Amino acid sequence: MNKAPLKIAVAGLGTVGGGTVQLLHDQADLLAARAGRPLAVVGAAALVRPPELPLDGVPFFEDARVMARECDYDVLVELIGGADGIALDVVRMALGRGRSVVTANKAMIAHHGIELARLAESTGANIGFEASVGGGIPIIKSLREGLAGNRVTKVMGILNGTCNYILSTMRDSGRDFADVLAEAQALGYAEADPSFDIDGIDTAHKLAILVSLAFATPIDLDRVACEGIRHVSALDIRYADELGYRIKLLGVAGLTESGIEARVYPAMVPLSFPLAHVNGPFNAIVTEGDFVGRTVLEGRGAGARPTASAVAADLMDLARGRTMPAFGVPVERLASLPTAAAGAHRSAYYIRLMVRDEPGVFADIAAALRDEKVSMEQIIQRGRAPSETVPVVMTVHETGEAAMLKAIGRIRALASVADLQVIRIENL
Repeated sequence: MNKAPLKIAVAGLGTVGGGTVQLLHDQADLLAARAGRPLAVVGAAALVRPPELPLDGVPFFEDARVMARECDYDVLVELIGGADGIALDVVRMALGRGRSVVTANKAMIAHHGIELARLAESTGANIGFEASVGGGIPIIKSLREGLAGNRVTKVMGILNGTCNYILSTMRDSGRDFADVLAEAQALGYAEADPSFDIDGIDTAHKLAILVSLAFATPIDLDRVACEGIRHVSALDIRYADELGYRIKLLGVAGLTESGIEARVYPAMVPLSFPLAHVNGPFNAIVTEGDFVGRTVLEGRGAGARPTASAVAADLMDLARGRTMPAFGVPVERLASLPTAAAGAHRSAYYIRLMVRDEPGVFADIAAALRDEKVSMEQIIQRGRAPSETVPVVMTVHETGEAAMLKAIGRIRALASVADLQVIRIENL
């Protein structure tokens, strides 16, 4: 065994930072045996030193920038969070000194990953971000190394545990979105301001990273079309059950003839597909490669222990000297690929309307679909209520998004339609 330890400075001692320090302490013998050398925390930075963490004798810094600049370390573990600010400052400082970085910061990698990878290459450092996507799921290593013999054609998954918990609980309890969101906030699954999760932004950050790794192209967050789950109702979830689907917030990316298509949206997933059965705060990611075919990885997508496990995986690689470019190939070899036109996307759709029960309603709706060459598959309507609106549910066969949007626009304008919701159907 190499007796020289890997010297680690930890910036940020919140949930994940604290979990990482605890893992390095509790699993010290296991990690040393597997790495061939000890892994030692030589510095820690946070606004307040948590008394419960095993940091006796470890130099403590209230300013992570000071630690990044002055501490003697081999690798800086950044667990502060945020795309910019102090997190970005300390990572730039460490890489600029030729020190490696391990981070769980998906927002920073999504916004600045290419810049940071280029900086690491220029100074001989490395940057690992296994913990940035999927919590404890080893998807970064899978795309970068395990699937290196494949041309990956598609990657998709449930990438946000908060949204998956909300949708799963809505289905199990029959309660509506606002009520379940409030419960998720009370339990700590959702932030006080949940927009980052429920509007799909967190999933978009993660998908942008996966796109870069899967297709060897620079990260481009602007290419990811993003839609959240605020509009999904308990009524939609009941109809999804009846039709043989589960509603999940998905990040989906693939190579098409016109370029990369990358989208975040709630979708109806058939019960025959593995993602339909991933519930609660769990994540799951599906990849398709030309030699291996389909692979599925599932696990806890957040939390102190799963995320700390992913941080430790990157630290192990550094301890053993196993390194490679951050995105699988050097930055200069990442290929700029076009983004597929939004209107070219094809999908089947679920449409739920609240309509006034009066003569001619179906004829007007059918005419709007017919004129845009959208083909209906099935319609569900039960009972009559002449004095109020009633739900009408239909599914349509796979069609182009441009045509679907035109038809929906015409239907929304009908005086007899009080409300309309559209959810894509993933026929996998």
